[in-house]
Amino acid sequence: MRNFFRLCPLLLAVVLMFGAEPAFAGKRVALVLANSAYQHAPSLANPVNDGAVMAKTLKDAGFDVVDSRHDLTALDTRRVLREFADSTRDADIAVVYYAGHGIEVEGSNYLIPVDARLERDTDVYDEALSLDRVLVAVEPAKQLRLVILDACRDNPFGRTMKRTLASRGIGRGLAQVEPTSSNTLIAYSAKAGFTAQDGDGANSPFTLALSKHLTTPGLDVRRAFGFVRDDVLKSTGNKQEPFVYGSLGGEDVPLVPVKATPATSAAPAPATNPQADMRRDYELALQVGNRPAWEAFLAQHPDGFYANLAKLQIDKIQAEQVHAAAIEKARQAEAERDRLAALGGQKDAQARAAADAKAAEQAQLVAQKAKEQAQQQAAAAEQQRVNLAAATPSAMPAGTASPAGTAVASLTPATAPVDLNRSVQTELGRVGCFSGQADGNWNAPAQRSLSLFNRYAGTKLDVKVASTDALDTVKAKQSRVCPLVCDHGFKADGDKCTKIVCGEGYALNADNECEKQRAAKPAKPATARRDDGNDHPSRQRRQSGAGVAGGSGAAAGIAAAAGASRAPSGGQLFCNSTGCRPVNRGCHLEYRGGGGPGNDANAEVCY
Repeated sequence: MRNFFRLCPLLLAVVLMFGAEPAFAGKRVALVLANSAYQHAPSLANPVNDGAVMAKTLKDAGFDVVDSRHDLTALDTRRVLREFADSTRDADIAVVYYAGHGIEVEGSNYLIPVDARLERDTDVYDEALSLDRVLVAVEPAKQLRLVILDACRDNPFGRTMKRTLASRGIGRGLAQVEPTSSNTLIAYSAKAGFTAQDGDGANSPFTLALSKHLTTPGLDVRRAFGFVRDDVLKSTGNKQEPFVYGSLGGEDVPLVPVKATPATSAAPAPATNPQADMRRDYELALQVGNRPAWEAFLAQHPDGFYANLAKLQIDKIQAEQVHAAAIEKARQAEAERDRLAALGGQKDAQARAAADAKAAEQAQLVAQKAKEQAQQQAAAAEQQRVNLAAATPSAMPAGTASPAGTAVASLTPATAPVDLNRSVQTELGRVGCFSGQADGNWNAPAQRSLSLFNRYAGTKLDVKVASTDALDTVKAKQSRVCPLVCDHGFKADGDKCTKIVCGEGYALNADNECEKQRAAKPAKPATARRDDGNDHPSRQRRQSGAGVAGGSGAAAGIAAAAGASRAPSGGQLFCNSTGCRPVNRGCHLEYRGGGGPGNDANAEVCY
């Protein structure tokens, strides 16, 4: 026993020398997959370059196994994952990095091999690899399972593949995921539902930031991803925000342990930065996103700038819960009203049920407005924090801290941020309800477009503001909502208006339809008539009068005789040297012959 106590100082020195090394210093394995040369889609420039950078970074960090592959088919990818799973069985840390195309279908994420065609939405189940398959490969690791996806690009297959079901959703980027295994982190190059940028150089901004921070010796992996996020936000002008899903315990988990040094030569620990620690805790609570996480943060940091932000987040969650409860209550009230109406219950009971349903609907609208206001305030505050963090990534300015209970007036503007307005306008344009430019100005045309969306989608969103609730609701629609309206002479053809061309012999009518043209009727020619002066009474009279007036007795007599034979009574004219007059009623002319000065050829004979 005396010898044991004599050895205690030596044992203590050994502990101090080697105990400083973190527990996560066991076997570390990594698999790097990069797909650029797609056979049935445009090639990608950066993934193979990004894969090479990550493979070198992990090798330099001392990983025991770094298997780097690129441009794999579906069959080869499955084989490589199976082989990698064998190497993770005795590993403490397992990392899979993937760069290439990814797609989200019905809330599940898939990695796309280079030989995938994806002609139909159901082809993804056969030709792509689900994220769950990758998680199975890293599952045997004992202490940390990390999957990094630089796959949030704008996917070309989503625009061309046929939909076997209209209700099957195909989203932008990747869907949010919640790992079911403990000590598992899944890192996206961009937040769920958003796309990432490839950058202007040979590598993506996300991979460059990873190579800079991820393998820093002794740096907790969660803090490393926090620095990656800051760098990407800064390099992309706050347009791309990496995100990490999953959770770890309270101990630091570095990918690369700090090298052990003798206790006597250990450098003094750097002074802690309370503001930086508070910021890290805030970002962890933001990733969890539920009320217990924010309450735990406030219990640890009850005052200051981040505390006020956390309170806004709790207010948003509370408003969302109240809104959900109001929706359920309104649904129950409407169901009770309809039930009583169907059963033909008493009128007073139906009236009470109708009143309760109306009151529940009003409460739902009030709760919706309160939720939207809380969401806008939280989004504006978070945007302000992101801007400040991007400007000073090392720490927040001391002047930004405010006493507990002080309202963050500068972080809650009356209107939604411009980025939110622009996002809502872009999504409304995608579903066919907005045809203007997504400039972030929530003006009258933008409000009308959201009103159209309400009309055709059956929603009741507030059109006066662009809320995060509106953004989420519009993004949930995977196809056109508002009908395509074309001018006269054009018809809807998918999402475009095409000119209507009528065939020969057809013309476009006022109803925008081609109808057969009727042959033009030829002009009716004038009918030639025999102009027989003897058949026309007026002409008879003119001829008769002319003959008498001319003084030609024979001609006049013949005309008069002809007239007498046709008109034995009235209608004849008796003419002599004094003039002409109608024959008296009941009389007619008779030709007596002769004619000449003083001798009438016709005589008026009366009965």
